[in-house]
Amino acid sequence: MARGSRSVTSSSKWRYCNPSYYLKRPKRLALLFIVFVGVSFIVWDRQTLVREHQVEISELRKEVTGLQNLLDDLNNKQGGTSGKTDLRKATKTSKEVLDDPIDIERREKVKEAMLHAWGSYEKYAWGQDELQPQSKNGVNSFGGLGATLIDSLDTLYIMGLNEQFQKAREWVANSLDFNKDYEASVFETTIRVVGGLLSAYDLSGDKVFLNKAIEIADRLLPAWNTPTGIPYNIINLSHGRAHNPSWTGGESILADSGTEQLEFIVLSQRTGDPKYQQKVENVIAQLNKTFPDDGLLPIYINPHSGAAGYSPITFGAMGDSFYEYLLKVWIQGNKTSAVKHYRDMWEKSMKGLSSLIRRSTPSSFAYICEKNGGSLTDKMDELACFAPGMIALGSFGYSADDDSQKFLSLAEELAWTCYNFYQSTPTKLAGENYFFHSGQDMSVGTSWNILRPETVESLFYLWRLTGNKTYQEWGWNIFQAFEKNSRIESGYVGLKDVNSGVKDNMMQSFFLAETLKYFYLLFSPSSVIPLDEWVFNTEAHPLRIVTRHEEGLVKNLNEKQKPFSRIGGRKEGRSG
Repeated sequence: MARGSRSVTSSSKWRYCNPSYYLKRPKRLALLFIVFVGVSFIVWDRQTLVREHQVEISELRKEVTGLQNLLDDLNNKQGGTSGKTDLRKATKTSKEVLDDPIDIERREKVKEAMLHAWGSYEKYAWGQDELQPQSKNGVNSFGGLGATLIDSLDTLYIMGLNEQFQKAREWVANSLDFNKDYEASVFETTIRVVGGLLSAYDLSGDKVFLNKAIEIADRLLPAWNTPTGIPYNIINLSHGRAHNPSWTGGESILADSGTEQLEFIVLSQRTGDPKYQQKVENVIAQLNKTFPDDGLLPIYINPHSGAAGYSPITFGAMGDSFYEYLLKVWIQGNKTSAVKHYRDMWEKSMKGLSSLIRRSTPSSFAYICEKNGGSLTDKMDELACFAPGMIALGSFGYSADDDSQKFLSLAEELAWTCYNFYQSTPTKLAGENYFFHSGQDMSVGTSWNILRPETVESLFYLWRLTGNKTYQEWGWNIFQAFEKNSRIESGYVGLKDVNSGVKDNMMQSFFLAETLKYFYLLFSPSSVIPLDEWVFNTEAHPLRIVTRHEEGLVKNLNEKQKPFSRIGGRKEGRSG
């Protein structure tokens, strides 16, 4: 029975191969024809795709060959000693010619993050200083000056978010009021508000921003009316009364007093009025009178005598951006003899920084110690992670190739340490500071994360200056960690603890001004805010480079201001 059944079944199957079977059944013949046509189309389409792919590969190989020939020609012309520099130039050129599809995709992800952050601010905290995303309300952390809005202007512009930029511009023109009975930080107001307005002006050419920058700068100027010209760090915006915080014992803070130079020099250049530049350059002249050979200053300075107090030396909070601005004023003046003393002071400070470098065991992470008197503390703030970018940016200004390479290598080592600040925690987000212990490498100290930008900033500079895509990959990993841990329905928040991931309730204005801007530029061609035309203030606001001459001020540049073409479609202090 079983055998007979299988035999019948087998013979019945063979009838489907007999043409007469289908001639007697036209519907099945039609179905068979449709199946045949469909299979033929799929095979043909696949072969076409393969041929097209082969053509694309051939074209890409031609471009790679052309770039390799270009690189060989450059190396032959320049000689062996400049091979590394030529390689960087060739790498950047190829990136500009071929905008990597992965970079484009990541750039769009960052832009979407900016739209989410901005949309949440616009919905829940419009016109206020900062958004508290969890409670969905605004808070005036800086006297009600619209800090997030002003901080975001240039980010919106660079990303091509024109509708959002124009709405913010109307608020600045019609609603921004500086007549506040508020004790403002001169430092924070300068880097965020003056810097943000000047950058928006330099990018767009819209004088609304310049006029507002003049207005707030004039309210800050009385802070420099001290016996030495070293400013008080707090001023009442309405009454003009200036003083220092009580917790400093009446002293001025180094970073707070030495981080207004860029903004006020630029303001004098744009207006032709020398008073802003004179105020801030006098501070540097005073400090330079007794500037130490190692270029390291304590964080407290007496505004009456100009003497440095007995206090810590650090490249973290309250010290950091003073050293940054020594380099950046030199760059903003186009590296002429008129600003050479800034570069000289900065190079002294880099000798001092080198004396603070230690390496952990067993992994040999390079880090910058803090110094108090004659002793060093094995502690490094995340704020100090601006230093790798600064060092890399300054390394190309050394006259000796050995110095240039030495400091670039140090920058790369420090960037690796800062990246591991992120990688060493369960959330992959960095804590506020780290301690180093013999045999145990690093451990997080203060464990909050408030969306700080410094590590991403350094990755951006190193990517731009070396063309090494590793820095882009590190940056992308950090961006994904922010997306996973800090993004909520109503904005972005920091973490109270990078180990547990517990969230806080604040979207810092510098997240939009700095962190997201540096992420965006990390995946943009180097023609977007090129570093030979722009310099970033310490709040990531790009300002145009203008050649400085021995006579000091340049002419009023208003008439020559042209809008920047967009890509197509530290702090004090800032304890959070």
